[in-house]
Amino acid sequence: MGFFGGISLQSKGFSVEWLQELKRKNDLVSVASNYLRIEQKGRRFWACCPFHSEKTPSFSINGEDGIYYCFGCKESGDVIKFIEKMENLDFYDAVKFLADRVGMQLPELKSTDELGKKKKLKERVLSALDYAYKHYVENLYSKDALKAQEYIKLRKFTRRELEDFKIGYSKDWTELVNYLHGKGFTDDELIAAGICGKKNNRVFDVLAGRLVFPIFNSFNECIGFSARALEKTDFAKYKNTAETIVFQKGKIVFGINLLKKLKQQQGLKNIILVEGQMDVIAMHKGGFKSTVACMGTALTKDHVTELKRYLDNIVLCFDNDEAGTKATIRAIDMFRDEDVNLSVVNLSGGKDPDEVLNNLGKEKLEKMIDNAVPYMDYLISYHLKQYNLEKPEEKGKFVKAVLGEIKKLGSEALFEPYLDKVREITNIPMEILRREIGEEIKFVKKETNNVVINTEQGNNKAVEFILASLLHHKDFVNNRIDYRLLLDGYQRYLDIIDMNLPLSSIFDLEGTQDDKLLLNMINYNFNLYKDVEERYFNECLWLVAEEKLRKMQSELNLEFKNSEDLEKRKVIAKQLGKIASDLKNKNLEVFNVRREN
Repeated sequence: MGFFGGISLQSKGFSVEWLQELKRKNDLVSVASNYLRIEQKGRRFWACCPFHSEKTPSFSINGEDGIYYCFGCKESGDVIKFIEKMENLDFYDAVKFLADRVGMQLPELKSTDELGKKKKLKERVLSALDYAYKHYVENLYSKDALKAQEYIKLRKFTRRELEDFKIGYSKDWTELVNYLHGKGFTDDELIAAGICGKKNNRVFDVLAGRLVFPIFNSFNECIGFSARALEKTDFAKYKNTAETIVFQKGKIVFGINLLKKLKQQQGLKNIILVEGQMDVIAMHKGGFKSTVACMGTALTKDHVTELKRYLDNIVLCFDNDEAGTKATIRAIDMFRDEDVNLSVVNLSGGKDPDEVLNNLGKEKLEKMIDNAVPYMDYLISYHLKQYNLEKPEEKGKFVKAVLGEIKKLGSEALFEPYLDKVREITNIPMEILRREIGEEIKFVKKETNNVVINTEQGNNKAVEFILASLLHHKDFVNNRIDYRLLLDGYQRYLDIIDMNLPLSSIFDLEGTQDDKLLLNMINYNFNLYKDVEERYFNECLWLVAEEKLRKMQSELNLEFKNSEDLEKRKVIAKQLGKIASDLKNKNLEVFNVRREN
């Protein structure tokens, strides 16, 4: 493994050279065009950002350097990072995805490398899970699975649901353990896969005696399980396997593999989001094939990102109870800032979609889904139920709550129809409502401006411009300056600059994605100083140099004051005189590169 100034020249086990070749063969513009509608303007390519909501393209792709940057949300990276986010993959799997795309052989990673160990464990975990779910399916049709078979008849699952969702059965505490031992898996691997636990030095199947629902990712790999108890138990009715190297509940959407297949085969009209996997299966049985659910946890931004990859028309169809209402409100907050068409189903005739289907039938539920209301209409109705508008103080609370929701729309152009709806409900004149929401917006803008001003104080902007200019090899850079002396607190960045790597390769270095300054350097917008770059660069140089000279002056003054040695005081006085002269004349000579005679 090579190093430069303490910085690794390998990224997670791959050499920079191999990754450069991978990126060369996977041109970022070509890869991104499979996901985005891209338009070329000048030397750059532009699209609406896939990582935040926007109508006007601010997602910029630099095809020459193989990097992207969004001027809206500040997201940036190379083709590997792009695939990580778009396909919800980790670094290694994104590399594998791109290598497979162009037929490149992955280099063999040493088993001693951390990534090599992680890769091997992940492969073993996925293999164990694959064997496990197929074995559970076989169990379901055995004579020992009477309870599971009776439950399936009770729920009226057809062969189609059993096959689509790979529903299975865990017989007891040890049967699966013995089966997987026979396939060569160790206890540690079974525990790492989340399907087994250990107690009193004995390994056991954590899903024992339950109906089992495998959980698949978008690549149709089994990554975990959810299971339902078939008789009364002191434990939870539903149980998920523990989070593992391949299974994180906050990222997984149940049914995403079937949604992806449906989109590929016939396209999607909408994505229906329900609360649990039983509702997903019931909805599929009823013909609503685009239904998915989150995995036993509140909706997260990762769930939102995953769903947006497939369609921006999202329908929330949560349970018709207090918990379902709270889940709907939370989901709206998650989707609110995303560029999606979000609507909410008002369920009636049952507690959840499964009950509605059984009580009223497919056509009634289909009509409810078709009549789903925009999320803002739902929120207004929700707040209307919380207050008695006959009481003036409660009417005021209602108006304040709803104006707060309207304000979150962000665009003043979207306010008017909802303000008009509030006017109809409350009989409060429009000019008063406009004034109320206008005062809140002014306050928010004022606070935002103050924050911006505070973050721009000091010499940070000057240092950033100098480092960015060095990184991009700008012609106006003053090569006489010893930048390691001038910028002595920025040695890591100067080391990276001295590597002279392609910009996309900087993303391969450890810590790049978490380093705001480095990302700003890579994506610096020099157009801000077009035609005055050299003058601005020199001003930045002096701003930083002046600060250092004044610091040196302050330290020497203190040393002069505390010294009783006459000769030493004379030397310090001479140094102080030189600094005073340099400050007066804006002289940078003290920071010049020392050259051998």
